[in-house]
Amino acid sequence: MVSFLGSESSSQASSSVASRSASPDVPVQKTEVNPLNPKGLKPCCACPETKSVRDECFLRSSPEEAGEKCKALVEAHKACMRSYGFKV
Repeated sequence: MVSFLGSESSSQASSSVASRSASPDVPVQKTEVNPLNPKGLKPCCACPETKSVRDECFLRSSPEEAGEKCKALVEAHKACMRSYGFKV
């Protein structure tokens, strides 16, 4: 058997690791839940419906007209993102 932890046997190493991970001195981080986003969605995963329609508009429009043509879709996506508490 190969030992990666020096001269400790595997059973000693396991008990050593277990005792360190169960230490009461290590604070447990509590994450606050956003009431607008209780599932904790990341910005990339929020509002897939408005995001895909917005992206599709930009892909199908010429660069010259995309800004004006897709403006309402961009605003709809921003409103959706804000409804989840994201600052956009």
